[in-house]
Amino acid sequence: MSREWYVYILECADGSFYTGMTNDPGLRLDEHNAGLDPAAYTFTRRPVHLVWAQAFPRRDEALAREHQVKGWSRAKKAALIRDDWDGIHAIVKSERKNRDRARLH
Repeated sequence: MSREWYVYILECADGSFYTGMTNDPGLRLDEHNAGLDPAAYTFTRRPVHLVWAQAFPRRDEALAREHQVKGWSRAKKAALIRDDWDGIHAIVKSERKNRDRARLH
């Protein structure tokens, strides 16, 4: 039996984003909102809302995507949530330009 894996983004009550991975987005959302782990990022930021998810056929693919998205800026995550690929490309170009400028100084 194959099981899909999901990378998801939650928007927290304080407006921040949390990125995670699960094989059951509905259950995982309920767990975040139940506050099962006082050490969890979302514990003091409840309620949380699922704002984006992407399915993968294999766990390793989902894990790679989770790490990628976790490394993204808030602006890039917001563009992903809006499904704004032009915005993501513009942000990447801007980040690259800023890195190149910093290298020259």
